[in-house]
Amino acid sequence: MKLLSCIAYGFFLAGIITLTGCENDLKDVEQVSSRKLNIPVDKSTGVVLIYSDSAIVKAKLITPELLHFKIAKPYYEMKKGVMVIFFDAKQNETNRIKADYAIQRENEKLIELKKNVVATTVKGETFKSDELIWDQTKKRFYSNKLVSITSKGNILYGTSFWANENFSYYEITQSTGDLSLTEKQGF
Repeated sequence: MKLLSCIAYGFFLAGIITLTGCENDLKDVEQVSSRKLNIPVDKSTGVVLIYSDSAIVKAKLITPELLHFKIAKPYYEMKKGVMVIFFDAKQNETNRIKADYAIQRENEKLIELKKNVVATTVKGETFKSDELIWDQTKKRFYSNKLVSITSKGNILYGTSFWANENFSYYEITQSTGDLSLTEKQGF
């Protein structure tokens, strides 16, 4: 009988310790969850941004929603998609890019376009990838993800690529594809 009462007393003490431990943890959780994370962010809707150089419009960025995070390393985020239209010196459209998501890191001068990225040129070429990075300093695009390039019935696939800002010149890595060459273009 003594053994049974010692066991019962042991379970009783263990139960009280467990309940006390849970109560303290629960209070800590409530304190942590009641704190709000304050990140300075500006939200704009229906945004059109113009990029210019020496008073000449180079590109126009259009997004339904733009979030500007004002933190130590500030950045802009476009979660609802983006379209960028590029222009030549005579203000003629040279290419356009659409993506489901984009982020621009202010200090790095990079815009990362992600998810269903499609770039089209006035020459009829279409570049598709899950990622396209626009390096504003080097004035070029690149991707380290799979890419497909379609032009005049030809389709090229590659593991990565880079292109100048107007896509008039590009290089593709480990390319494969279907090419239709005329006798004049042949080997």
